[in-house]
Amino acid sequence: MSHVRAAKIPGFGLLLLFLIPLTSWSADDYQHRLEQVLLRTPLIDGHNDLPWEIRDRFKGDPSALDLKSDTSHLSFPAGAAALMTDIPRMRAGLMGGQFWSVWIPSDMKGPEAVQTTLEQMDLVKRMAARYPADLEMAYTAADIRRIHQAHKIASLIGIEGGHQINNSLASLRQMYDAGARYMTLTHTLNTAWADSATDAPAHHGLTPFGIEVVREMNRLGMLVDLSHVAPETMKAALAAAEAPVIYSHSSARAIDDHPRNVPDDILRLVAANGGVVMVNFAPGYVSDERNRWDADQAAEATRFNSPPYVGLYIGQPERAKAALADWEATHPRPRATLSQVADHIEHIRQVAGIDHVGLGSDFDGIGDTPVGLEGVDKYPALLEELMRRGWTDADIAKVAGENVLRVMAAAEKVSVKLRASRPASSLMFVEKAP
Repeated sequence: MSHVRAAKIPGFGLLLLFLIPLTSWSADDYQHRLEQVLLRTPLIDGHNDLPWEIRDRFKGDPSALDLKSDTSHLSFPAGAAALMTDIPRMRAGLMGGQFWSVWIPSDMKGPEAVQTTLEQMDLVKRMAARYPADLEMAYTAADIRRIHQAHKIASLIGIEGGHQINNSLASLRQMYDAGARYMTLTHTLNTAWADSATDAPAHHGLTPFGIEVVREMNRLGMLVDLSHVAPETMKAALAAAEAPVIYSHSSARAIDDHPRNVPDDILRLVAANGGVVMVNFAPGYVSDERNRWDADQAAEATRFNSPPYVGLYIGQPERAKAALADWEATHPRPRATLSQVADHIEHIRQVAGIDHVGLGSDFDGIGDTPVGLEGVDKYPALLEELMRRGWTDADIAKVAGENVLRVMAAAEKVSVKLRASRPASSLMFVEKAP
């Protein structure tokens, strides 16, 4: 292109200013930049617990909750959190994909755990079927891209705890066939074959059966999710893994020393594995100050009333409740912030690299949220904060969805190879002698 010297043409500079597209001269137009990025790349959240909220609050009936309206204004009993998810807010959040958690309580065991998991998987499918103009079930990375291009939100299923398969690889396979695309190896309690981050060590990682669970998940193409597991379990799973792993909703332990977060040495192992850590928004996992407050509050609650034998006001629940309220009035609960969530994302980027970080909100599985991240409509505010910190459009695309799409595609490719080279595992779980 030939160069024109504007100084010799009166008014040319002003004319040129109006002719240049907005994206060329307004580097601060973060909203426009983000919209362009998310037209090409689906924004994918790794973890949302709305299915259990529907089961718990609406008896498992998706038709009892209108997701086409703003659910944040629904009234619930005192102490119950407002819902954080609905379709209008997902649209406002520019979402392209959501992994719906089919969590069940960690103390639910045996055939009941398997049945309840299948019921929750069915609930997700019924929820998607109820809103066909907005939601569509997805099972592969290619499905997500296709659904996103159709201007709908891809819905995927994640199992949140190895207890949900009842120590059965056959159950694992059937859940994959029914649509589950990741499984968290533990939830808050240990399983019979893997240690949780929030339980006393029983296995110091994975048992031989636990290693076989990882191998079979890789063969199936099901993502191995290491959120909720102990560091020793993380290391054992990464050593056994033949495909990239995910953390569907975990943050950085160097910033907030919570056992649910990922230590730096393991972030480096995740990078070597090719996996992705999807950052959690739970305030206690985001803010170290909040994490410590949560522990102090729990200690005070125990001091006032810890049945059956201990507590200043044992047997006097109203007095214990009033005493705890007085303590909370003089010790206000710290609030986590959107900026702190961005700090976790940046830390994981610095330690593991830009290819290994994503988003995993834990919306509707947490009692409250960071300021500025009150629901699924707030993802743009978080991504725009990263832009203000100097992140490029390519960087934003990776954290929004490209990283987890790459991991899914890699796991699918590994599955094709492993299915051709080895049959389904016949290993049976054997209870260890006491």
